Amino acid sequence: MKTGKKKKDISPWHVAVAAEAIAAGQFARLGYDVSVQYGADQPQYDLIVAKNDNVVKVSVKGSQDGSWGLTQGHKKNVDYHQAADLWLAKHTNKLIYCFVQFKGTTIDELPRIYLAVPGEIAQRLKDTANKRGDTILHESHTYKMKKAAGYGTTDKIPDEWKFSKERMEKLMAEINTQIPVL
Repeated sequence: MKTGKKKKDISPWHVAVAAEAIAAGQFARLGYDVSVQYGADQPQYDLIVAKNDNVVKVSVKGSQDGSWGLTQGHKKNVDYHQAADLWLAKHTNKLIYCFVQFKGTTIDELPRIYLAVPGEIAQRLKDTANKRGDTILHESHTYKMKKAAGYGTTDKIPDEWKFSKERMEKLMAEINTQIPVL
């Protein structure tokens, strides 16, 4: 009997656990020391990664549908831009988000991984849907409905967010040269 709903490959909990494990492994492959909080989806961050004297918290978000819902909890009585600003205000300046995407991957492939800091993410959310904004970060989404705010446009994670040694070194250097907020 069909219900009309598309079955997900695995449960959201399994996606979170797998994403965290894969992210930890990839950071270790780059030579970072990795500390994992016990259990997936911890508040604020999931991993701490360090190299030499540089340390950063990492929040890992897994997905198997091509997107990550981020600011919907802040959307009450505000527009999309304000929701992004409220979300951003709750984050430390020493945090990296690691987005892990399983959609379209097989078990013998690594998922696609992206790294971004909260300020970059908030701006991407504001630029979504032809600058109307959204609560969802899309890996790649084309607006096909004529009534959609972003009709005819495609929102996509910037190529420079792709997980790489260079991207991580850049973010780590930026974060660890910031003046701490007291």
